[in-house]
Amino acid sequence: MKIIKPVIKIIPKVRDATTQSMRKLSEKTMVKTKEASNFLTDIADVFLFITRIIKETFSRNFEFKEFLRQCYQIGWKSLPLISITGAIIGVVLTIQSRPALMKFGAVTMLPGMVAVSLIREMGPVITALICAGKIGSGMGAELGSMKVTEQIDAMEVSSTNPMRFLVVTRVLAATLMIPILILYADALGILGSWVGANIKGDVTFVLFFSQAFHHVAFIDFLPAFVKSFFFGAIIGLVGCYKGYNAGRGTESVGIASTSAAVLSSLLVIIVDVIAVQITDMLIL
Repeated sequence: MKIIKPVIKIIPKVRDATTQSMRKLSEKTMVKTKEASNFLTDIADVFLFITRIIKETFSRNFEFKEFLRQCYQIGWKSLPLISITGAIIGVVLTIQSRPALMKFGAVTMLPGMVAVSLIREMGPVITALICAGKIGSGMGAELGSMKVTEQIDAMEVSSTNPMRFLVVTRVLAATLMIPILILYADALGILGSWVGANIKGDVTFVLFFSQAFHHVAFIDFLPAFVKSFFFGAIIGLVGCYKGYNAGRGTESVGIASTSAAVLSSLLVIIVDVIAVQITDMLIL
């Protein structure tokens, strides 16, 4: 007696569907692997970029004239925008807070509340975000255009260190000038608060400022001042990194400028959250 073995035939359509699904799975795996590899490569590039900046900062032949020029570009030319921003922040914060304080009969606390809010949080963060949009994108566009037009390559050929001349000076200038701009914005914010308080009231200049600084302690000023240096360093690093590593096409200048503004703004907010948590732990 013969045993008849069943013959299983794979239908061509099922075979094609299986092959296509395996091909799609393989393609997705390759894409994810490439994205992970690019992410790790970018992290390594950033680390090497920061290492080169630190090395060139403490090397000889520091470009002091270029550093002063960048301080002028970043600091002095940003004063009009920072002045308007700081004054408007103080006026708006005062006008918005006054009705709520009047309900509790605490209008006399308005100067101190505005001063503490500006010095601890609103002044540094908003000013840093404004600088990220103006200074960070400007660095990315400037260095990106120099990369596209091969000016950076020409500097290397002419035995000029582009990292020391272009990057180090801009990073140090941003690290130094942005905290000064933040202090300036805080002062104008408190002055704008006095103007806002006199819209529906009558407070003398001396009385308002004495009440404002009576509630401000050193612990309110120090953490904000320290983190402002980190804000400046982040804006300078991101702007220079995006511009220095821009592509060769003309569209890469716009990409470098936009990505520098977006990334530096995001990092400013992240660093601010970390700084607030550290300050809260130290105070407690």
